[in-house]
Amino acid sequence: MLTCTWAPTARRGPDLAKRPPPSDDRGQTTRARADLGQIAGGELAARLGDPVARIEALGIDQLLVAQRWWGTGRDIEASSYDCMAMTAWYAARTERIGLITAVHPGFFLPAPTAKWGATIDRLTQGRWSINVTSGWHLEEFAMFGVDQPGHDRRYDRSQEFVDVLRAAWTGEAVDYDGEFYQVEGLIIDPAPWSRELTVFQGGQSDAARKMAASHSDWMFLNGGPVDKIEGIVNDVRQRAALAGRSVKFAVYGIPLCRPTDAEAWDVVQSMIDRVDPEVVADRRKRVSGAEGMWAKSDDALTMLDSNEGYATRLIGSPDSVAAKLQELADVGVDMVHLGLGDTLFETAVLPDISTIS
Repeated sequence: MLTCTWAPTARRGPDLAKRPPPSDDRGQTTRARADLGQIAGGELAARLGDPVARIEALGIDQLLVAQRWWGTGRDIEASSYDCMAMTAWYAARTERIGLITAVHPGFFLPAPTAKWGATIDRLTQGRWSINVTSGWHLEEFAMFGVDQPGHDRRYDRSQEFVDVLRAAWTGEAVDYDGEFYQVEGLIIDPAPWSRELTVFQGGQSDAARKMAASHSDWMFLNGGPVDKIEGIVNDVRQRAALAGRSVKFAVYGIPLCRPTDAEAWDVVQSMIDRVDPEVVADRRKRVSGAEGMWAKSDDALTMLDSNEGYATRLIGSPDSVAAKLQELADVGVDMVHLGLGDTLFETAVLPDISTIS
């Protein structure tokens, strides 16, 4: 099983729970660290770069450089630094880890994206991939002057985006006359280092599954119980097989590892007890542009973070968390997309994930 985690480019994460003020080891209230939007220069470089150096040292396989054009830092994560600028910055500061850039069609055109991606791919000798994200946060679309097709039409646009990218990746001249994109004699020169472009995507709706089966190599899934993940994996696999293709799957999970299962679930319960129902209700309204993800659920674990990572249930003792990862592998999950920071997980479980198959 492969591993992936976020690049730390968002100003701050969501605040779905009523949290106590930060304190030191003596219980004295301390000042919270400034968020990433309030610093610059060397301090900002350290906050953006030091965690990624640690991530690479941990042996994580892929770094997902996401894009939040605008966010509240309350019901969803706060705004992030630009995905393309940050990918280039990380490319110059890493040696091994793969770099996946999240790109929203509509905000970007496919031909210039192919040119930029081919350059990053050569500079990193093949460490670059793209996550084509059709988008759900409609406030961002309006804010940045991007047209807002309906949900399924956004996936139609993304499919054309991938068509142009893949055609351009060959290095041959490309003519493309689609509904959303047109190019004439497009040539990407210098050509990419990699012979083939690896395309990730997100989403869990019917339109997302259709696109994954026909256009993408990988599908990022929000967290959830194993039976839910298995249902999505089987559905997309069957659709892909009809097209003579195969798709791989990455599932989001936030580990919470303690010496015993009971200790871990006690921590989870304390988190659930602090959830602010008003903020959760606001989140459900804000993500209404999505279908399939963030579906209203009675599972309290979905309320604890913005991508349902705790709902994957990487919760418990090291043995229990490892067993859950094996369950995910058994139903067809190829990579776990991790929210890092749990020390026991990183020392007792993470080193052996590559042996899970």
